[in-house]
Amino acid sequence: MSNPIAEIIERVGLIPVLRAKNSKQAHAVVQAMIAGGVTVVEVTMTVPGAIDLLKELKNEYGSKLLLGSGTVTSASEAQATINAGAEFVVSPSLHTEVINTTKTNGKLSIPGALTPTEVITAWRAGADYVKIFPCSAMGGASYLKSLLAPFPFLKLIPTGGVTLETAASFIGAGARALGVGSDLVNLAAIDAGHPETITDTARAYLKILAGLHEKSDTNH
Repeated sequence: MSNPIAEIIERVGLIPVLRAKNSKQAHAVVQAMIAGGVTVVEVTMTVPGAIDLLKELKNEYGSKLLLGSGTVTSASEAQATINAGAEFVVSPSLHTEVINTTKTNGKLSIPGALTPTEVITAWRAGADYVKIFPCSAMGGASYLKSLLAPFPFLKLIPTGGVTLETAASFIGAGARALGVGSDLVNLAAIDAGHPETITDTARAYLKILAGLHEKSDTNH
């Protein structure tokens, strides 16, 4: 794994999906997550002013934060987010033009797919990882395991239904990292003035993942 972006994603093990209502809320979430040790964030295109937000976060944190863009469904969106500072591009669905644009720019491509056919199509189209979405709706960790049985070489990132309770089972099933939403990116906590809730959850996730890495190291 020579790609430095991929190395960070697998080392942190989490891609928090940021669907904030505004820039202020988004900044507060990112600050709280970084305080908890999580240095990766995916800014979705559903955030108002997502491109500007990416630029702001890039300026504020520089190399301390690995920035990605999410819910990207067109080549022009992919290019705009990369220009704004995204190092990886995530989609909920499969768009070969998004993969091509991302790869042309030397960035990491994480398209979304669900069925075995979609997943292998995404991989052959040049994906670095395939986001399995919505994973929990298909049975969660057991579904991930089923996909990896015929395709053990795939690098999968489950998204949808990832919580502190399910994190270990997803990693155990072969996930390379976890796409995590509201369980970590807790907008209500920010609105209530409790960013420490997010910081504590970030630490809890990293603790679970560190424990799993130690276990796999001793098993090898």
